[in-house]
Amino acid sequence: MSSQLGDPPALAPTTRDAIAQATAGLAAELIEFRRDLHRHPETARQEVRTTAVVAERLARAGLAPVLFEGTGLMCDLGPSIDEAGWPRLALRADLDALPIQDGTATPWRSVKEGTAHACGHDVHTTSVMGAGLVLHLLHQRGLLRSPVRLIFQPAEEVQPSGAQEMIAQGALDSVNRIVALHCDPRYQVGSVAIKTGSITSAADLVTIYAYGEGGHTSRPQLTQDLVFAVGQLLTGLPAILDRRLDPRAVVSLTWGAVHAGEVHNAIPSSAVIKGTLRAGDMRTWHQAAEIVKQAVPLVAQQYGIRVELEYQRGVPPVVNDPAVSGLVAAAARSVLGSNNVLVAEQSMGGEDFAWYLREVPGALMRLGVRIPGAQPADLHQSDFEPDEDAIRVGVSVLAATAVSA
Repeated sequence: MSSQLGDPPALAPTTRDAIAQATAGLAAELIEFRRDLHRHPETARQEVRTTAVVAERLARAGLAPVLFEGTGLMCDLGPSIDEAGWPRLALRADLDALPIQDGTATPWRSVKEGTAHACGHDVHTTSVMGAGLVLHLLHQRGLLRSPVRLIFQPAEEVQPSGAQEMIAQGALDSVNRIVALHCDPRYQVGSVAIKTGSITSAADLVTIYAYGEGGHTSRPQLTQDLVFAVGQLLTGLPAILDRRLDPRAVVSLTWGAVHAGEVHNAIPSSAVIKGTLRAGDMRTWHQAAEIVKQAVPLVAQQYGIRVELEYQRGVPPVVNDPAVSGLVAAAARSVLGSNNVLVAEQSMGGEDFAWYLREVPGALMRLGVRIPGAQPADLHQSDFEPDEDAIRVGVSVLAATAVSA
């Protein structure tokens, strides 16, 4: 790990002990705070209560959170830019939950039907808030030399997402670096994982509407046999991408919805297919989109059907900056030990933290949340449940990173 991400100086023992002491003092409260968020999840751009409870806790600590238009907030702490002589490091969390039924059996399961924090954003929000509280205590002791901004962003799970709205409202003003974390059940609790370069993938939405004459299944030659033609789009487009792109490229076109017809013996006159196209780097992201736009009408033409393509740009890959990744890795080693700081695998998932990294250098780390000995549920599964000790880990690493900046 050191050879890949550099080896900045470790934290001074006094600072490391102060982070551990402050984090331990807040641990029980932060777990209860996360459970409260989990009980009361709110989906994208509806995070009114979530915004309010975060703002209230920061204000109670003597900080001055700034509410954004709609939902979301930010909060500056530590020395001013003038005092420190350099811009701020930002720590970012996402507030929204998913429109999914909570399948857990815990006492703190969601009380809102069809809504759950099945992606761990309650852990992210609690970790960043907790890091802010720890850093505020350190600043009062003279142990924080850098200005810090906490960013609590709405609407990470939808497109268009909330990151660009936060940026437009000034979330990155006077910020020169930014760090975030994301729950990952592939890694054991007590560990984090990070890498330089792409750590997530681009994610676009692909929707194809197809139309034909329709007719009886006994006479497909008198129709465009729409379902068969749609089948060629379903299988042909991924194959075309495979042959047109560099074999070393990371790309995936996967279909999530197919709708055509109602009965056994009638060929329908319309159909719709929906999927996501994911790419592992910026170049492939741009190339893959153009290939799909060219290929869809060509495939459809072979079968005489009419098509309408809706191609919605989503998020680019999260590309971690080497220097910021090195800063995070060194801070994590200081508070967790070298054996618990791993090299992350690139995920094919999308994450709108990428938009911040188009503006300033930064890094996303993976936070281990797997309960020891348990079979982990994946992110976005209804029974996803993180080990709550991950909050302590996230707070410690984020605080150590800010103190080291």
